[in-house]
Amino acid sequence: MNHTTWDVVLNYSCQLGEGPVWDAAKKRILWLDILPGEIHSFYPESGEHREFKTGQMAGAIALLPSGNFIAALQHGFHEISLENETVVPIADPEAHLTENRFNDGKRDPAGRFWAGTMALDERPGAGALYMLNEDGSVSLKVENVTCSNGLAWSLDHRLLYYIDSPTRQVVAYDYELGTGEITNRRVVIQFGEADGFPDGMTIDEKGMLWIALWDGWKVVRCNPDTGERLQQIDLPAARITSCTFGGDSLEDLYITSAKTGLTERELREQPLAGCLFVVKNTGIKGVTSN
Repeated sequence: MNHTTWDVVLNYSCQLGEGPVWDAAKKRILWLDILPGEIHSFYPESGEHREFKTGQMAGAIALLPSGNFIAALQHGFHEISLENETVVPIADPEAHLTENRFNDGKRDPAGRFWAGTMALDERPGAGALYMLNEDGSVSLKVENVTCSNGLAWSLDHRLLYYIDSPTRQVVAYDYELGTGEITNRRVVIQFGEADGFPDGMTIDEKGMLWIALWDGWKVVRCNPDTGERLQQIDLPAARITSCTFGGDSLEDLYITSAKTGLTERELREQPLAGCLFVVKNTGIKGVTSN
């Protein structure tokens, strides 16, 4: 089943839009423009749009109970307050790798923050996936990663789903909630060349994965138990980067996109590249962010 009923959230386009997060307490959608290091927030009820410059490339943010954010920036993990406009360093596990940056990240069901890295020149195997513990220490989880991307945890908290984009795969690990240990890696979804590259993803209340496809012009909903593709949302931009559910009932799907790397002709053909899209009232609910 294909959905083509999407809306542009606001008249603004990012170079590399990514990492959407729904803030239920403040009824706002947040997302990043990675390359200029901006955190954007939009309030659907009022139409207000704000941006905050972090001062370095910004890969991912996640909500903290305090209302602040944990962030994966180019140079490691930070705590950010949009209200106070502060960026406080926590840890940088790749301080010695100056040509790397952090990319996608999320909090796990126990509240730990996971985020991965990649080389600025996308050199194969230069990145890794890390877990930031509550005490500020960092654990290395996966090595030899090229473009660390989407993360999601199964509804029963027993599996971690993970994407290293150039592999065109979603893999699953057995996940131990108490310790964050992951074991038994296996491929659960395989994409073909015509699909583009899997990028960010989210999970819904049925345990199905919604996966953004870079150079694929779409978001697909897949069953990680069978690999079956259940639904597809076609979009007017090639470089679809991530998605998350938001709105009062968590039934609106917000979708980020990018225009970086497109040729002048492609930019003319994709005037909405880099925009934030929303598919309202999908009829399927997401799950509350960890």
